[in-house]
Amino acid sequence: MHTLTIDMPVVAECSAAACVYNAEGRCHAKAITIGDGMHPACDTFMDADRHARDRQRISGVGACKVSICRHNEDYECAADNIAVGPEGGHVQCLTFST
Repeated sequence: MHTLTIDMPVVAECSAAACVYNAEGRCHAKAITIGDGMHPACDTFMDADRHARDRQRISGVGACKVSICRHNEDYECAADNIAVGPEGGHVQCLTFST
């Protein structure tokens, strides 16, 4: 297995408690993807009763497909960190701003 070291913003907080990657308010996916063009939904969100086992890992933002966000630079997030949580009936990036 190859190991990558990449600078990317971290998911500092996730309040989507039902997500398989959420444990104790933290995201533990290797990286998440945000957006579907115009909406900053967390594409990595997966509703499940069982949660990820690796609670040491801190998730980063791998890609952002919301080009109108002020933090978006060439479809990558340039914010220092982001928060993810429920809003408007969806789980989305709460740091999104135009």
